Amino acid sequence: MADQAANQRILAAVKRYTRRFPPDIVLYVDRVDSPPWDSGDLPLLRSIAAALGSSVWFNAIIALTHAASTPPEGPAGGPISYEVFVDQRSRAVQQGIRRVSGDMRLMNPVALVENHPSCRRNREGQRVLPNGISWRNQLLLLCYSSKILSEANSVLKLQEASPAKLFGVRLRSPPLPFFLSSLLQSRDHPKISMDSDVEELGGLSDSDEEDEEEGVDEYDQLPPFKPLRKAQIAKLTRAQRKSYFDEYDYRVKLLQRKQRKAELRRMKEMKRRGKTDQQEEDEEQDQDAAAPATIPVPLPDMVLPPSFDGDGPAYLYRFLEPSSELVVRPVLDSHGWDHDSGYDSVSVEDSLTVAGRFPATIAAQITKDKKDFNIHLDSSLCTRHGDGRHSTLAGVDLQTVGKQLAVILRGETRFRNLRRKNQTAAGMCLAVLGETVAVGMKVEDRLAVGKTMAIAGSGGAVRAQGETAYGLNVEVRLREAEDFGGGGAASLGLSLMRWRRDLAVGGNLQSQFSVGRRTKMVARIGMNNKLSGQITLRTSTSDELHQIGLLGLLPVALYLYRTVAGVGEPF
Repeated sequence: MADQAANQRILAAVKRYTRRFPPDIVLYVDRVDSPPWDSGDLPLLRSIAAALGSSVWFNAIIALTHAASTPPEGPAGGPISYEVFVDQRSRAVQQGIRRVSGDMRLMNPVALVENHPSCRRNREGQRVLPNGISWRNQLLLLCYSSKILSEANSVLKLQEASPAKLFGVRLRSPPLPFFLSSLLQSRDHPKISMDSDVEELGGLSDSDEEDEEEGVDEYDQLPPFKPLRKAQIAKLTRAQRKSYFDEYDYRVKLLQRKQRKAELRRMKEMKRRGKTDQQEEDEEQDQDAAAPATIPVPLPDMVLPPSFDGDGPAYLYRFLEPSSELVVRPVLDSHGWDHDSGYDSVSVEDSLTVAGRFPATIAAQITKDKKDFNIHLDSSLCTRHGDGRHSTLAGVDLQTVGKQLAVILRGETRFRNLRRKNQTAAGMCLAVLGETVAVGMKVEDRLAVGKTMAIAGSGGAVRAQGETAYGLNVEVRLREAEDFGGGGAASLGLSLMRWRRDLAVGGNLQSQFSVGRRTKMVARIGMNNKLSGQITLRTSTSDELHQIGLLGLLPVALYLYRTVAGVGEPF
């Protein structure tokens, strides 16, 4: 008790002095030959933190004296190495400081000190440690480097606390760009299965509606057509082959249009009667209650990355075909380590209807290993207003950011006007990350110009701790008038973000087109105002691959040409 009272008086005097003269560096001195498992220093560390504040440890250097002591014996009976001896004691002190400060990421530097008269010296007369290092130079270097880093942080505004507030609360810079990008992300409002199917099929054109009223379909008016076999096609001339494939593609497009119109009429009729797919399934189950239950069927084995290992661990990731809306499946990481299957995440997706009128969706991806745990969860609940043209969305997102968990509460309301060709939305979000609380607001608008063009734009701002970030996204999309999944499409996007007087501008262009009848290509170009970006070209084909494989030799040829000719630097 006497020692504790004396320590309190000393700490009170230190606190009064540091209020007038803030220290640049704090040295915590302890002995290196103390038992590494000794926890008797924890009460002293807690007393220091209670008197001077937990932030006193952020600029602290651990100085371990008696650094020339002989290492103790190890579990095997022999002396342990000097490096292991110092490392054990350093880790014990660092762990104690982390427990007291409450920041498990804190890693204080360690300096060794030895002032015994019999300590070994070098040629310059400086005392050196058993590992041959001059401890005084190392200690001074740590002090100078810590001071320089502290000043650099204050200049770059990487931390809100100034050196005059060393023993105050340390505030971290809020990740406003992360919150802003999450806010400006366009999200589709969940729909009941019937409404979703009708909207995905789309409406009929004026000519289609006229044909529907007359009960005549263009596909039914075509003359009979007999598909040819490969041997018969090979005997045709080039002009005949081109005419045959043009006629074949034209008939396929008309057949797809006919099927879409029939499906759309069926969906509208079911919606008009007030029936949903689930209600029909319930009626069928009531009529045939003796029908056997669905038998779960195992899906094919997952595709594993190429490996030279003899065993194939595909059996570890087998799962059954989902018999409900809940889908659980492993996620492949294509950039994993060697001798690793690459499946280190699990994806969970589900769509449901709450109380029969509130559609909801939830999607989560969880990654867990021995050291890290990451989660990315998106959940949304939607309600419709009036005749269904307007809707309100509420959602909760969870995402791991570094070592912390970010919680984002969001909500928005969407209005449809101009005969459903224009959609306007306004929303807000509240994000919490540790001690940072951010509030944001956005406005979004989508405009459909005919059946081939759509323009989307969104803008918003996020504010936290006196700072504000602004963002704007604009995108123009073009597609074919009747796209059944294989047509061409193109999009042009532009994004701007301003934060801390820094303007970031980025643009991307993506195009999807067909080369012949069996080859499709997707080209994407991205660039920012820092003149950095990427060009991606993806090709899929059902033809023989040896011709496309020759394109892989193009980068090799360019590298050899640059190396031999000396034109520029080889990449």
